Amino acid sequence: MTMQPTGHLDPFTRDRLPPREQWPDFRFDLAGLDYPARLNCGAELLDGAVAKGWGERMAVHCGDRSLSYAALLAAANRIANYLVTVLGVVPGNRVLLHGPNGIDLMAAWYAVMKVGAVAVTTMPMLRAGELAKVIAKGEVGFALCDQALAEPVREAAQAEPVLASITGWGPGSAFETALAAMPTHFENVDTARDDVALLAFTSGTTGQPKACAHFHSSVLAMADTFARHTLAPAPDEIYTGTPPFAFTFGLGAFVVFPARFGLAVALPERPGFEALCETIERFRATTLFTAPMGYRALMASWSDHDLSSLRKGISAGEHLPKATSDAFFACSGIRLIDGIGATELIHIFISESGGDIHPGATGRAVPGYQARVIDEAGRDVPDGEVGRLAVRGPTGCLYLDDARQAGYVSNGWNVTGDLYRRDTDGRFWYFSRADDLIVASGYNIAAPEVEQALLTHEAVAECAVIGAPDDERGTIVKAFVVLKPGCDVAAVTEQALQAHVKAEIAPYKYPRAIVFVDALPKTQTGKLQRYKLR
Repeated sequence: MTMQPTGHLDPFTRDRLPPREQWPDFRFDLAGLDYPARLNCGAELLDGAVAKGWGERMAVHCGDRSLSYAALLAAANRIANYLVTVLGVVPGNRVLLHGPNGIDLMAAWYAVMKVGAVAVTTMPMLRAGELAKVIAKGEVGFALCDQALAEPVREAAQAEPVLASITGWGPGSAFETALAAMPTHFENVDTARDDVALLAFTSGTTGQPKACAHFHSSVLAMADTFARHTLAPAPDEIYTGTPPFAFTFGLGAFVVFPARFGLAVALPERPGFEALCETIERFRATTLFTAPMGYRALMASWSDHDLSSLRKGISAGEHLPKATSDAFFACSGIRLIDGIGATELIHIFISESGGDIHPGATGRAVPGYQARVIDEAGRDVPDGEVGRLAVRGPTGCLYLDDARQAGYVSNGWNVTGDLYRRDTDGRFWYFSRADDLIVASGYNIAAPEVEQALLTHEAVAECAVIGAPDDERGTIVKAFVVLKPGCDVAAVTEQALQAHVKAEIAPYKYPRAIVFVDALPKTQTGKLQRYKLR
């Protein structure tokens, strides 16, 4: 893969890509992946949708707001003009996007693509300390955020003053007033197909964020592989679901796939499965993206809402148990499409749909990808045996300025950290995670980060966090806590520690179960023995 001349004036991301010998083997041999050397994914998706005659098609619904593709393009162009003429953003600058899924965030993401900048989309639940780590890693100089969520961004900027510009959107904001005067036409920046388009952050097992760099070609590739060949989108489909745009699962489902295939997305106005059900019912959504826990929650609400418009369900974020797949099929008549993806590879690379689905199996490699099960030496293991999952295709892991790159890519293959077995038909069956990353309700949660939050409580002497099996959620965060001598055990309740963690880090990371113990199991050298807690 020969790098093209960059369209970035700010070379920060290209300069911090891994050494070439540590890159995965990018493969574009599937028909439709032969992208031109000059490529701007925002222009290809949004301007392209209008150029194909889809301008009057509905692009997005969110509450009482709905935009056609032509209107969404005009909104994105206004923001793009503001970024360039008012804020002075140049191609290659990093722009933080912080807000809930919605029309404003969608238009802002497209604007960042069109000006040739690098989008750094963050989850709305992140606290200032978590945002500061992202800002520092990406040397992010600009932020567009929901004005209701601006305070943690401002606090993060105090810790990381490289973030010098914070602009809030929302009713009555100065930004909204300024946009009204901006032109609805924008000359898209000429970027290279291998210029970095976005940085997607993942914590891994240490709590230290890793920035996954993805090219403009990678953004299109997730649509031209999984979406095109596994989902086979129809123009009358309406997508909906729960993953945030900050997760590349949500970015693909709600921003990239709809524009690539000219269909609509309906976004819930607020978090929660009640709002999701209301959205499905109101807009007659056909295609749902959520984690296994979401499907379990939906079954509990099935009789309370008219969800009969649904005809497809895509599950990712964690393994879909056969029991959940079968129960949802019995409830809805819909056989769920399971898939495994990774932030490092931008979206799903193993899945199956239609009559090929075998509940309990993740599926086969998505067209455009190859997958293997290997041992510690990188050799294929026999079918039926458990080993490490290795994948390659048109997308792959490029950690920004991070020594952990060498541990993820081996001989051109992305080694995901998942343990799998392959059957004689070529299907892949999930076994477990190979590390201490906790995957709960579709969220990646680093045990050490939760432990650090617990340790800031004045009564906690030691703690250890693991992922524990749970009948409803699949996996939950469970903490074992040793209190300081002299502490009143009656006063330090499970609920008090949970509230403390929620105040320190994003609430979804809090331990749903806490066990108070006298001591933690350790080796003679003092190393924690997590396996004994499991």
